[in-house]
Parts: sequence; C-alpha cells; structure tokens
Amino acid sequence: MNRLEQLSNQFGPAMVAQKDTLSVTDNRTGKSYELAITDGAINATDLSKIKSPTGAVTRSFDPAYMNTVNCISRISFINGEKGILEYRGYPIEQLAEQSNFLETSFLVIYGELPTDKQLKTFSKKVMKNASYHHGLETFIKGFRHDAHPMGMMSTLIAAMSSFFPESNPAYVGANIYKDKKERNKHIYRVLGCAPMIAAACYRHRVGKPIISPNENLGYVENFLYMMDAEVTDTNYRPHPKIVKALDILFILHAEHELNCSTAAIRHMASSQSDVYSSLAGAVTALYGPRHGGANEAVLRMLEEIGDVKNIPQFIQDVKDKKKVLMGFGHRVYKNYDPRAKIVKRISDEVFDIVGREPLVDIAMKLEQIALTDEYFISKKLYPNVDFYSGVIYKALGIPTEMFTILFTLPRLAGWLAHWYEFLDDPHNKIVRPRQIYKGYKKREFEPMSKRDKKTSEDLTYNVNTSEVRREAALKDAKDSRRAN
Repeated sequence: MNRLEQLSNQFGPAMVAQKDTLSVTDNRTGKSYELAITDGAINATDLSKIKSPTGAVTRSFDPAYMNTVNCISRISFINGEKGILEYRGYPIEQLAEQSNFLETSFLVIYGELPTDKQLKTFSKKVMKNASYHHGLETFIKGFRHDAHPMGMMSTLIAAMSSFFPESNPAYVGANIYKDKKERNKHIYRVLGCAPMIAAACYRHRVGKPIISPNENLGYVENFLYMMDAEVTDTNYRPHPKIVKALDILFILHAEHELNCSTAAIRHMASSQSDVYSSLAGAVTALYGPRHGGANEAVLRMLEEIGDVKNIPQFIQDVKDKKKVLMGFGHRVYKNYDPRAKIVKRISDEVFDIVGREPLVDIAMKLEQIALTDEYFISKKLYPNVDFYSGVIYKALGIPTEMFTILFTLPRLAGWLAHWYEFLDDPHNKIVRPRQIYKGYKKREFEPMSKRDKKTSEDLTYNVNTSEVRREAALKDAKDSRRAN
C-alpha cells in the first residue's frame, strides 16, 4: 500500500492533498499518463503524448466545439445554470439600467468603464466617423431593391477593406495592428459608419433616398433618424423613450462570449485578415437562421399560431415533434435568459407609445404554459432574448428582414472586443483544426473509358426557364437550316 492510499484510509479522501491533474490509462498499451488541469481544462495538445501501439497520436473529437475551450478571454462571463451574464464583471442588469450603448461598448472593448472625459472623446470620435466612404453608396445603388439587408451589410463591410487599403495587413504589412492607435482608428470607423450602412440598406429596400447622419444626435438616436427622417425634415427627432428602449436592446446584444459569429471573427483574425474582412465573416455567420435569425423565426411562429385559442394545439404539436418552439432554450442558458427578463420589461414601455402589438398576448400565454408544463421544465426550456425582441421590433414598424441588422449593429462592439483581445493574445496562432480521415486509401487514376458510375450524387440542377427558351430557339433555327 502506497503512502497516498494509507492517508486516504486514515483520514478519508477530503484530508488527502489533491493534485490538479488527470490520470489516464491507455488500455491499448497499458501505459499511464498524467495530464495537468488548468482553469478546469486540460491542454488538448497534451493528448499527443498518448500514442497507439503504431505510434498514432490520440486526438479529441468534438464536433461544434461542445466541450472545447478555444481561448482565454476577459470580456464576458456566462453562468448558464444560474442565468448570469456579465460584461467585464458588470451584471447585464446594471448596465441596462444605468449605462448607454457607447459607454458599454467602451467597457466591452477596452476593459473598464470610461471616465467622463474618455466617454466624451470616444463618442466624439465615433460620431465623427458616422459617414461612410462615398464609394459605398455606389455599391448600395447596385443592389436589387429586394436584396436582404444582411446580404447587403456583409458585402458593404467587406468592401470597406478595399476602400481603406491602409487597413490591410496583406497590403501594408502583418504588424500593422500592433499599433493600438491604428486599431482604434478602425474601431471608431466601424462603430461610426455601421448605423449609416444599416439605415442605408433599409432605405434602399423601401425605395427612399439615403439620409446623411446628424452628428449632433446620440448614437441610437442618429440611427433611427437616418432610418425614418425625410430628406427635408432635418428637425425630426425620434421619440426619446423609443431611443432608450432600442439603446437597452443594443446593450443586451453587444456581447455574448464565443457564439458562432464571435468565434468566426477570431478564426478570421488568426490569418491576419484585415478587420473589415474579419467583421464581414462574423456578419455572414450571424446571417444564418440558426444564429441571428432567431427573433425573426419567433415572430413567424407567433403569426402562425395566430390566436391564443390555438396555443394548446401548438403545444401538443411541439411535444409530438411536429412543430418547433422558437425563442425558448439556449445552447448555454439552462435557466431564464437574464436578457429576456429585461426585454420583457421594456416591451411595455414601447407598447405604451406605439400601441400593444397583438402578438404579445400569444407570446405571454405561450410563455406561461411553457414555464408551468412539466415537458418544457424537464428540458429546461426557458425564454431567451429573441422571444420578445422580435415582437418589439414589429411594434416599432421595423420590417422583419431588418431584425438581424438590429442584432448586428450592437454585436459589432463585441466582435471588435474579441478582435482586439485576440491581437494581444500570447497564444495567437492561425486556427487549424484537425480531422479524422475516413475516406479512400491510395487509389490509381482511371482513364475515362474504364470508369463506371460510382457516385450517388445527384448532379441535376434546376433549369432556368430562359435557358429552355434559348435551347428551343436554337433547335428551331437548326431545324430551319436543315430544311433549307
């Protein structure tokens, strides 16, 4: 019996000094390994010490990174079990109540709440960049009138890389972003011009001329001004309570740890891509219906239900897996999303101004049933931030296709924070996941004459009707020539 076992028998497990290690025995070889545990995680590269009898390296298989730590970050903290969200240690509830979006953006990006002077300087520099490069307007006019705003926005942000080539490490040198003044220049530019780009996408879609920003207005107020004002209506001011409600929604959406789009910008930045191309990648990731389109999906679900009396049948269809309950449940939260509580509270303030959105009655009844039904309780399906935000946007008259834009604008702050943090990360390396290959072993190339049909892949495609017309015309012309 070794000394550790003796102590365990004498004093019990609690009295034995614990080691922050993981002991692993490879039953293939009989060898034992001790892997260090730091901050609750093992270093995945330590698994390379464990080799098969043939010398093959052991790796971890983790599709979608369900249990893989990608980085060490100091930006936001989530406790999904307790329903906690903090930006740089500050509870989201306090920030929503006491802060504003630009102040919160400063906190998220730079790590501390700004002084009065710092906030004034930061806000001034952001608003000075509220106008985008004039060449981008040509881009906007080239889009179809019915182009999706997210498609336009991702394209326009990517185009900024070409309009500002001095921002491109591939053009001016890989070390350009070591200069923090250079980083800040692009942070001001992105935060400043993004509302105008978003508003321009909206006005292009509805057939209205683009409105220039008003630097004398606040950040969110200016965005609403550029969306709603008429060209000659320079004195227009959005309702202050609506501005405040949207400002809170912006704070709630500013940052949320390593979701798909945030992981995307870290991946992009790892190749030393310029900040605009990296952000465009994040926007594109957010564009997907599994990510940024969730509040739009909630709204369509509520519209499909149509009436409170139809909820029991809808609930049963969800249980029978015929329908999907949108706006409930979260990859991280196994409790009530703290952001959802705040959104629900401010919804009443919005409805007092613009009228009560009829769909809210369906939403509230649906929430009541889901929170008391054992089926949903057992699955820990609580309302998330998307459940009420879409209803608020609809009440404000914002088109459904703009909902994800209203997610994108504030999340730019979080993306920029992660971009900034990644640049200073001592573990900053190009992302290169490994794979498990299960394809063919080495094969000899076969000439065309000896190939059989081996694939089940459907190589057909939808034929464009114009091609049908064209082929018919060509055939007719060919037949006519033969006849003559």
